[in-house]
Formats: sequence, C-alpha cells, structure tokens
Amino acid sequence: MEEPSMSESAGALPAPPAPPVRLSALLAREDLGLRLLAGPEEADIHWVHTSEMADPFPYLLGGELLMTAGVQLPDPERYVARVVAAGAAALGFGVAPVYDTVPGALAEACARHGLPLLEVPPRTPFTAVGRAVWRLMAEARHRELRRVTEAQQALATAAARPDPVPAVLHALASRLAGRAALYAPDGSEYAAAGPAPEPEVAAALARLARVPHAGSREAGPAEGSGGGAGGPRPASAADTVAGVPLAAYALGGGQGLTLGLAPGRREPGDRTVAGVAVVLLSLLTAPHQGADEATRSAALVRLLLGAGPAEVAPLLGGGPWTVVHARGEGVPPPLGTPLVDVDVREGTVRALLPAGRDAAPHPGWALGVSAPAGPAELAAADLQAARALRRARAAHLPLARHRSGGMGALLDPDEASAYARTLLAPLSEPLRETLRAWLSLHGSWDRTATALGVHRNTVRQRIARCGEALAMDLDDAEARMELWFALRWS
Repeated sequence: MEEPSMSESAGALPAPPAPPVRLSALLAREDLGLRLLAGPEEADIHWVHTSEMADPFPYLLGGELLMTAGVQLPDPERYVARVVAAGAAALGFGVAPVYDTVPGALAEACARHGLPLLEVPPRTPFTAVGRAVWRLMAEARHRELRRVTEAQQALATAAARPDPVPAVLHALASRLAGRAALYAPDGSEYAAAGPAPEPEVAAALARLARVPHAGSREAGPAEGSGGGAGGPRPASAADTVAGVPLAAYALGGGQGLTLGLAPGRREPGDRTVAGVAVVLLSLLTAPHQGADEATRSAALVRLLLGAGPAEVAPLLGGGPWTVVHARGEGVPPPLGTPLVDVDVREGTVRALLPAGRDAAPHPGWALGVSAPAGPAELAAADLQAARALRRARAAHLPLARHRSGGMGALLDPDEASAYARTLLAPLSEPLRETLRAWLSLHGSWDRTATALGVHRNTVRQRIARCGEALAMDLDDAEARMELWFALRWS
C-alpha cells in the first residue's frame, strides 16, 4: 500500500471542534500516574489513538497522543521519526505486559526529535487515558462556550448604552484582560480602553493596525465595490511581540477604522469574541443611513402583512439577486450588502446580494454562491447556495458557485480531481486498477479475475485490502458509487 503524504492524511483533516488538551493538564491527573520521560512538557492533544503497528504513520491524523505497549518496536529511531512525521503530539508507552521499563533507545529518540514521551504505569489502562482526554476536552469546550456567551451578552449590553463605542471597547478589553483600541486610517488612536501596553508593544500594535486596510488596497477592491480580479480583501492581521499576541481587524462601514487588540493572555474563543466586537463596532461607526433603514423596515412590514417577494423586492434594490451562504470563524466576510443574517455562535452567514454585487473568498471562511435569481426563485437560490457551501467545505475550497446543467455540471473538474486524489490516496496503483475493474464489472470476482489475468482469490484479497485502507463498506451501493466517480475523476 502506498503511504499517504502529510498533505493527504493529517494535513487534509481539520481538528475536532473541541479545544485541544494541554499535555501538562493530563500530566497533572494524579489518578493516571503518567510520567514525562523525554521531550517538552507542553503540547496540544486533539485525540487519543492506540496502535501496536511497527509503522502507524498511515493511520495517524496528526495531533494524537499515540498509545503503545511496544509490541512491534524493532527500530525505535525510525519509529519515532515516523510518528513525528505524521504529526503526533505525544507518545504514551505502557510498561506492561511487553516491557518492564521504557526502552532507553526510545527515550533517547524522543528527546532528539522533540516528541513528548509519557510512561504509562501498569495500573493505568489506555482507555482511562483516553477517557481523561475526552473529559478534559469537554470541560474546556464548556468553559469556552460559557466565556463566549458571557462576552456576547456584555458586548451587546455595552452597545445599547448612550456612548456605545467606548463602552464596547471597555467591555472587550475587560473580557480579553488587555488593550482594545480603534485606529484611524492615519494610524492614530481613535478610541481605546484597557491598560496601556509597553511602548514596544504599543508601537507594534499601531503598525499592525495599518496592515488590513493597506493590504486591501493592494489585494483588490474595497468592501462593497463588487469584487474584481485583484483577489479577496484582507480583513485581519496577527503578530506576537514581547510575548504578547497582537491582532488587528478592519471594520466595515467605509470609515477605514481598524480594531487593534493586545490581550493579556491567549484563551480559546478569543477570535469569536473579537468577531462579535468587530460586527458591533462596524455598525456603530458606520454612517447613519436612516432612509435605507426605513426602506428595509417598510419591506419587512409589507412581508409580514402578506405581500409577496415580487412586490417587496423593488424596495431593497435591483434584481436579479444572488444568495450567499458562508461558514467559518472570526470576522464575517464583507459582502457589501446590509441584507445579512449572521449567527455568531454557529459561525454562519446568509446574505442576499443585489445586482452588481458579488462574493469573494475570505480568510477562515468557506462560501457557497447561488445562481442569479428573481424574487420568485429566491427559495431555490437559497438551496443552491447551501449545496455550493457543502461542496466548498468538502473540497476545502474558499468559494464554490452553483452550476446548472445536470448532475455532472455540479462538479468542478479541479475540485472533483482534488477530492478523488485525497479519497484514493491510501490505495496503491494495483489496488486502484483492481477496484476499477471490479466496479466496472458489477462486483463479479470471476470476470474481474479474467480481465486482470489473476486468480479470483487474488481479486478478493485486493478488494478486501481496499475496503480496509479506505475504511469503507464496499458492499454498500453509495460507497461503490462514490468510489466509481472518484476513479473516473482521478
């Protein structure tokens, strides 16, 4: 079997939605009795995996605490090198029943490669370690959600006060235990809250605050200009100076303001909290547009009183319309339209773009764009945008558009080829050729054996290896269909 590269295995898979567990938190669990023998004490653990294979590389996703008792450990140096290449976070070694102590050669290899090595005592089963990781992960996720929810409530309350901009900055600085400042286009502080950082950090934050807006002039059109060939408009920048994590976010609204942050500590959920503040500050600092708001209110009232979309649409702008669905983290994409539905907790955006406006890729977000539609076809366009977003996320693309003209037209050749390469990466060429012949002959062992010039048992063995490598049930019709299309596009 061909070994997948990191881009096809661990690098192609996203981390789980829960925050990672710090290795030090796991070591602090006295009930487990874990002991660090080599490597750094700090690492982020995303999941736990147990394997007794001599080379577990093809089966690792990256970020694991890999557990083993050393059943197959002929070459500790090569074993550790392969584990590190796969992106594992740490190695846990059980000293029973194969070994009485952790092999010295293994500890030395882990020290050389910078891989944390944990000694797991005989009284601690591997499942107990896995259960402890999941419990710590759930607790961290609960703390993050509670922190984000409380921050959202505080920011929303601050935005309703008589002097909302300073109030929002003060609430944000308090939640981040650091500095929050608005910068004018010339780099001067427009408003600020929180303790002033060291001069070196303050100067770096002021410089960083000019990056998002300066980058937008180089990369492409400004927000609301309708897109262009120059590329997406950067909305944020980040840096670390003197151990302080810095971040800058360009506000919408056309004022050229930037939110600069110097939090006192880095915590899960910081980007989500900052994203909420960016949305609120963009609204609070945008020019007042009473006429447009009144028009949208009139359209909403008419809809609630029974008017149809065709009657209301002229109030909101010229058609045809384009529906956009987006999902991601951080600052929502600037779509240049006030007709936006943002769900910060779920990380989703739905927007209605009038004629002349188009969506562009945005860092940290996947977008799905419908075909232009009239008022009567908006429900169908909403479904098109949802399907396009699913394609974008499945193919790890920043943006996907709806395509009409049958099932085949819904697939972009480049997207389909990329997905096929990822799906079929665990298979060697002989296995792919056997799978292709077997599927084309409707699963006939004898006909496939004749076509390939091999024994029917050889065909059975190869197809079984395909199922194991792909972790798929090849008796399932949907699995066969997906593999057939993948082989076609590869």
